[in-house]
Amino acid sequence: MLLWRASVFRLRDLTIALAMVGGPAVADLAYVTCQPGEAVSVIDLAKGQEVSRWSVPGKPAGVAASAEAVFTVAPEAKTVRKHDPTTGEVVTSVVLDGGPIGTVLDQARNRLFVTDWYTARIWVLEAQTLTLIEELPTGTSPAGLDLSPDGRFLASADKDADQISLFDAETLDMIAVIPVGTRPFGLRFAPDGRLFVGNVGSNDVSVVDHETPKLIAAIPVGERPYGVSFTTTHGFVTNQYANSVTAIDLESLSPSDPIEVGEYPEGIDTASDGATVVLANWFDNTVTLIDAPSQAVINTIETCDGPRAFGAFVI
Repeated sequence: MLLWRASVFRLRDLTIALAMVGGPAVADLAYVTCQPGEAVSVIDLAKGQEVSRWSVPGKPAGVAASAEAVFTVAPEAKTVRKHDPTTGEVVTSVVLDGGPIGTVLDQARNRLFVTDWYTARIWVLEAQTLTLIEELPTGTSPAGLDLSPDGRFLASADKDADQISLFDAETLDMIAVIPVGTRPFGLRFAPDGRLFVGNVGSNDVSVVDHETPKLIAAIPVGERPYGVSFTTTHGFVTNQYANSVTAIDLESLSPSDPIEVGEYPEGIDTASDGATVVLANWFDNTVTLIDAPSQAVINTIETCDGPRAFGAFVI
């Protein structure tokens, strides 16, 4: 389940970062899980620097951040933790017998969803206490999770089944199983509700109409697409093996030329200004900031060792 790498630390060229003094004017924090480093880097995006580092044993990967709490998923320790977002203190935690990896927070219903890579299921936890409420069956090796913007739908990327599982987020009933590309891993709902799925095996992004529900497009991107995030006009996809990001026009579904970033980009999210895209470069130990309108890199910030940030990590 876990991806490992050689313990080689390489600093990114900071020429662009130094040229963009102060970085973007975004008063957001990024909570970046670092798997080999067993830590979370707390990044102040306005300052363009790490402002805190939390110890998180067990190789954390998944993350779901909110103003009230930050949840981390540590697959090696099989542990989900709820942290105070200011201090990093563990408020409560739970050990799940399986392979926890991906997570998403349903704040409106006070639920936390966690995928189980080993047992083809989603754990439904009560978000305050992390008490188990229910288990939902999925296809083989579920990884990424997301909720639709209107809160109606929950989706999981079932990697070894080449499908997504779609649920009613209120009743938790399964609505549909939808075939997508090869080995889907990360996924996210666009602002208009369409679901975009990164397929690491077929090097494309599947677009699913969640209302029908059915597959409506397959968009070629860079090698090994991993995470997806959105602005109002574009989707942005990290390409792990290509060291790049592809922007996708949400109207035409046309992909852009690659945007070069750090080595092995993984988790990706969007700042509250809707114009700054934030992504973690696993092999570089950095976070890259992209100005979405110009599709230009505007800052590179150092993190702890092996940043993954698999989930919604910017608040």
